Amino acid sequence: MTNRTHFPNTNPISTQRYTSLPDDMYVALAPKRSESPTMLTLNKGLIEEYGLSTEWFDSEDALGFLSGNHDYDGASPIAMAYSGHQFGHFSPLLGDGRAHMLGQLTTADGKRVDVQLKGSGRTPFSRGGDGRATLGAVIREYLISEAMAGLGIPTTRTLALVTTGDSIMRDYQMVPGAIQVRTAESHLRVGSFQYAYSKLGKEGVQALADFAIEAHFPDIKDRDDKYPAFLEAVSLRQADLISQWMLVGFIHGVMNTDNAAIVGESIDFGPCAFMDDFKANQVFSSIDRDSRYAWKQQASIGYWNLQRLAETLLPLFDEDTDKAVNIAEAHIGAFVPRFQLAFQEGLKRKLGITSDSDAAEAFVDDVLPMLEDERIDFTLFFDALTKVAEGSAEDTLLRYFDHAEKGKEWLAKWQQFSARDQATLSAMRNANPALIARNHQVEKAIEDATERNDFTLFHRLSHALKNPYVVSDQNTDLQDAPRPEQCVLRTFCGT
Repeated sequence: MTNRTHFPNTNPISTQRYTSLPDDMYVALAPKRSESPTMLTLNKGLIEEYGLSTEWFDSEDALGFLSGNHDYDGASPIAMAYSGHQFGHFSPLLGDGRAHMLGQLTTADGKRVDVQLKGSGRTPFSRGGDGRATLGAVIREYLISEAMAGLGIPTTRTLALVTTGDSIMRDYQMVPGAIQVRTAESHLRVGSFQYAYSKLGKEGVQALADFAIEAHFPDIKDRDDKYPAFLEAVSLRQADLISQWMLVGFIHGVMNTDNAAIVGESIDFGPCAFMDDFKANQVFSSIDRDSRYAWKQQASIGYWNLQRLAETLLPLFDEDTDKAVNIAEAHIGAFVPRFQLAFQEGLKRKLGITSDSDAAEAFVDDVLPMLEDERIDFTLFFDALTKVAEGSAEDTLLRYFDHAEKGKEWLAKWQQFSARDQATLSAMRNANPALIARNHQVEKAIEDATERNDFTLFHRLSHALKNPYVVSDQNTDLQDAPRPEQCVLRTFCGT
């Protein structure tokens, strides 16, 4: 295959911006070659959104570029270094143990987007691992990231999935390997700043902060207080992101600081899940044994992660530590009111309630405890409520209550506070998806693909999740809650 330094040949791709960082922040190396790669799927909608050539992605040249089978002259792939608090315990050196940044491309609307191969072989940060990803893991990443995008939640995306033709060992058995071609506004994490702070000190943190501000927060770059403003901007994005997660019942199973992107995008979909029946303390991750990242904990953990970011930035705020801490507290404090407002207003949109009266607010506050008491499916409830607001029979919703009379009583109270104007109904529908990436369906898609080479369900879900507010007649089964024997109680990283 010929060398390629463009992605595709009309769009240069380069790591030049990242390699302007201090040398210790990355290692330059190429991905590992794949044995016999095949293109499993292309996200043609995203490719077109970026203004790229779909024709190029169907070529052998593209397959080689995305599978590690080029020499990448001129592209200079890198693996990034970062630290992280993992379940509260600090690891000074993590980094991209199975990922290679190919570089950044410029989209049709002028935005720069990272392009990374995940599952592309060992790096100096692999810590004994093989640097590969399983086919099941990249399928999960694809489906969850597309579900997030369909819901309008900021997220990393997947341009393509490539099978490598290699078999890798997981849980004492050989499984097929694959690569996720992931894109992001940025792969910088809170852990990136922790690494710069612990390895390079103030100068390293300042270089990284200047880079992040210039690339992702340019509106504050000329301010005298740009570093405190940066902390506040990151805090606000995290508040918005986590409130959006929680309002669709999403639980990120590993909210470690190395999985907290400073631009406020969802990143790394290992043991994550959308809940079925609502439970405030719901946990799915097999490695979250102390419920650190339960649904109800996500906002407090987000704030905790931001505190770790603030610690690295203190030397940039003031030479006096006490003054620096006060500055940090003032700016990180923006997280709490932003999250509380975003979550409360979002819950009111889900209910179609616009009133700010004390009685209406009390009713809103009681809805989630009611769902938990009644063991009602989170997504199905709000979808059915939206249909009732749009004119469907009350039985659409009442069937989810154990006792119809209790449901009628709740609906009567809801009628007192809900609004039925078109704007409210439209906002209500946009807040309440008709389907989500159900755990049991995602697991079934993975099982079908990895054990039977059947990608039918994977492709159905990929298409349906792009618009989760409208369900075709052929996909109504994708809305179904799991039967008892289908319930997924634990999710795994699987990489």
